[in-house]
Amino acid sequence: MNLYSFAKAVVYGALKPVYRFEVIGREHFPSDGGVLLCSNHIDNLDPPVVGINAPRPVHFMAKEELFKVPGLGTILPHLNAFPVKRGMSDREALRKGLGTLKEGKVLGLFPEGTRSKTGQLGKGLAGAGFFALRSEAHVVPCAIIGPYKAFSKLKVVYGKPIEMKELRERKASAEETTEFIMAEIRKLIEENS
Repeated sequence: MNLYSFAKAVVYGALKPVYRFEVIGREHFPSDGGVLLCSNHIDNLDPPVVGINAPRPVHFMAKEELFKVPGLGTILPHLNAFPVKRGMSDREALRKGLGTLKEGKVLGLFPEGTRSKTGQLGKGLAGAGFFALRSEAHVVPCAIIGPYKAFSKLKVVYGKPIEMKELRERKASAEETTEFIMAEIRKLIEENS
């Protein structure tokens, strides 16, 4: 068992008694090939919650500051996380993300870039659109529907892969593509709240 699988089992064991997970749409998740998994962001626990409930290992971009935290910085790379500089175009992180998708792995993103203070879905950043357009990956929307309250239900909803062909063919902008993805996440929230 590798460290990712071990950590996933440990985190699931720790969170499952606290939050009653209801996972919807796991069957929509492609079993192979690159997957760009795009989720809303309402809590610091979102990455582990998405990760432990996804049917495949997820690679996350994580803010660079986390890699400077003693101990955490050593463990994060073993948990499929890699650093991204926030607030600027980080070419290395973009290359790493595209490489992850081209290798047929799952790249997890929170297009809003930071967690929502209100719980409402915010505006997505162009990064999600960039990855969706520059790769042939399946784009899977995901909604986390809280609140994160002890012993209450927490839903994780995986939508069907978004049809990207038309956007890719007409070379849509990264911003427009992100808006399209965010609209799908919004739909999942509305349909499952």
